[in-house]
Amino acid sequence: MTPKYKRIVLKISGEALKDVSNGEALDPKILRNMALQLKEIKELGVQICLVVGGGNIFRGLGGAKNGVDRTTGDYMGMLATVINGLALMNALEKEGVSVRVQTAIPMEKVAEPFILRRAIRHLEKGRIVIFVAGTGNPYFSTDTTASLRASEIQADCILKATKVDGIYDKDPNKFPDAVKYDKISYLEAIEKRLAVMDSTAFSMCMDNKLPIIVFNMNCDGNIRRAVMGEPIGTLVS
Repeated sequence: MTPKYKRIVLKISGEALKDVSNGEALDPKILRNMALQLKEIKELGVQICLVVGGGNIFRGLGGAKNGVDRTTGDYMGMLATVINGLALMNALEKEGVSVRVQTAIPMEKVAEPFILRRAIRHLEKGRIVIFVAGTGNPYFSTDTTASLRASEIQADCILKATKVDGIYDKDPNKFPDAVKYDKISYLEAIEKRLAVMDSTAFSMCMDNKLPIIVFNMNCDGNIRRAVMGEPIGTLVS
C-alpha cells in the first residue's frame, strides 16, 4: 500500500518518553518501541522529521515554581529537548536507522546546526532528522517548532502523538462525558482554546494549510495507520 503522506513531522511530548513506573526521565522500552515504529514507516518510503519536547526533564512554563524566570526556564527546556533528541537518535541507530540531529542553538560538538537545505537533503537520502532546541527563542513552544519546521520543509502533515486518542472538548481523563472530535477546523480549535496545541502553532498551520493529525501514540501501529491515511484520532484542517 502507498502511504498517503510522503513527508511528515512527528511531534512527540517529552512526557511520552518518561518511565512512569520509577519516575526516570527516559524509558528504554518506550524509546525502542518508538524506534521500531519509525523504522517501519521509513521502510515504506516516508520521509520523517521528529520534534520532541522536554517536559520529562524540565518545562519552561513550570520553572516559576523553582524560582526560575520564564526566559531562563525556556532555555533550560530547550536544552532538555536536546537530551531527548540524542536519546531518540541513539535508539534509532541501534535499529540500524540513519539519523541526524539538528539544533536551533549552535552546539557543534553535539549536533548539526539547523540548515533547511541540509535537512531536506538528509530526508532525500533516507535519513530521519530530529529537530531539537525548539526555535532557539524563548516564549515559543515545541508545538510551534513543529509547525515552523513542517512549513519550512514543506511537509504533508504534522502527526501530533499524545496519550489520548484525539482531541476532546474537555479532558477525557477527568470528565467521562467528554466528546471527541473526528475532524475540526483550525479556527474552531483556536476559538475553543483546545489545549492539545497552542494558538501560535494552530495559526501557523492554518496560514500554511498544513493538516494536523492528533492520535494516541501508546497503541502500536498508530503512527503507520496515520501515515497510511486511515481514520485515526482527530484531523485538524
